[in-house]
Amino acid sequence: MKIPVLSFVGRSGTGKTTLIERLIPRLRERGIRVATIKHHPHDFDMDHEGKDSYRHKLAGAKLAMVVSPGKVGLVEDIDREIGLDELLSRHIHDVDLVITEGFKKEGVPRIEVYNVGNPEPPVSLGHGSLLAYVTDAPMDAPVPVLQRDEISKLADFIIEKLGLQG
Repeated sequence: MKIPVLSFVGRSGTGKTTLIERLIPRLRERGIRVATIKHHPHDFDMDHEGKDSYRHKLAGAKLAMVVSPGKVGLVEDIDREIGLDELLSRHIHDVDLVITEGFKKEGVPRIEVYNVGNPEPPVSLGHGSLLAYVTDAPMDAPVPVLQRDEISKLADFIIEKLGLQG
C-alpha cells in the first residue's frame, strides 16, 4: 500500500515549518505516524566538524551513517537531485503519512500556506492538486481556507481528505 504524501508549499517566510511543527502532535494524538521531508534548494550540511561521521565524509566516504538504539542518521553525496518518489521508496517506511515541505514541482496533494497581505499571488493558483489554503486572514478561494490557529481542524481535514486511519 502506498503511503499518502501531503506537501505544504508557499513562499519563503509564510510559516510552513511552524505550521508543520504544530500539526504533527495533533496528527500523532489521532494515531497517525508521520514522516517529514524538507526540500531545500541549496546545499546544506547536517554533520558537524569533529564528529566521526563528519570525519568519514571528509576522508571521502560517499555515504556516512550514524546508528544508535533509537535513531539512524544518514549523510549521502548525490550526483543529481533525487525525486520524491525515489526518496519515498528508498527511505520511508512504517508511517501513515509523509508530510513534505516544498516540492512545489511535484504533483502530490498540497496545502498552501499563504499570507493574505502578500502582494504576490499564491504559488498554487490553478494547481490541480491544491486541497486547501492555510492563511492568516479570510480569503476567497476555490478550495477550503483554514486559519493558521485552527490546527486541530487542519488535522481533521487532512485525515478526512486523505482517508487516513490511525
